[in-house]
Amino acid sequence: AFRDGMSAALQGFLLGLSLILVIGSQNAFVLRLGIRGVHVLPVVLTCALSDSILIAAGVAGFGQVVKSHPGLVDGLRWFGAAFLIVYGAMRFYAAWAGGQHLDPAENGNGHLKRAILTVLALTWLNPHVYLDTVVLLGSISTKWGDDAVFFGVGAAAASFFFFFALGYGARLLRPLFASNLSWRILDVGVGLLMFAIAAKLLME
Repeated sequence: AFRDGMSAALQGFLLGLSLILVIGSQNAFVLRLGIRGVHVLPVVLTCALSDSILIAAGVAGFGQVVKSHPGLVDGLRWFGAAFLIVYGAMRFYAAWAGGQHLDPAENGNGHLKRAILTVLALTWLNPHVYLDTVVLLGSISTKWGDDAVFFGVGAAAASFFFFFALGYGARLLRPLFASNLSWRILDVGVGLLMFAIAAKLLME
C-alpha cells in the first residue's frame, strides 16, 4: 500500500510539474518579482497554496461541478482576458516610460498588497487553472482509488517546488537586468505574452 501511495505521489508530482512548466501569466509575474527580489516568499506561497487548494478540490470531486457549470468557466474566461489585457497594457506602459531598476528595499505594505492581489487575479481568474487542476488532475486522480490523496499531495508538491525554484532562482538573472534596456525588453515580452493569452481565451 505504501508503494502504491508513493507511486501515486510521484505520478502526481510529474504530471503537476508538466502542466505548470508551460510559460503563463502567473509564471511571468513570479519571474519578474524574483528578478527584483521583491515579495518573493509571500507571492510564491500564494501561488503554491492556490494551486494546492484547487488540486484538493479536484481530488475531492469538484471537477464534475466545474464540468456541469460551463457558464462559470465562461465568466472566468472573460474576466481573466480583461484583466490580462489591462495588465499587459501596464507592462507596455512601463516599457515605454522606462525607469525600471533593481531595488530590494522596495517592500512597502502597499506594494506587497498590490503584488498579492495581482497574483491572486492572475491565478483565480484564469479558467485554464481550473481545467488543469480541478478537472484534469481531479479526473486522473480517480484512477488511484484510495491513493488519490497521495496523487494530489504529489501534484501540490510540484507547485511548491516549481514556484520556489522560479521565484528564488530568478535572482541568477539579476546581472542581466542591471540596465534599463533589459527591463524594457522584459516588460515588452510580458506584455505580448499577456495579450497573447488574452486573445487565446477570447477565441476559445
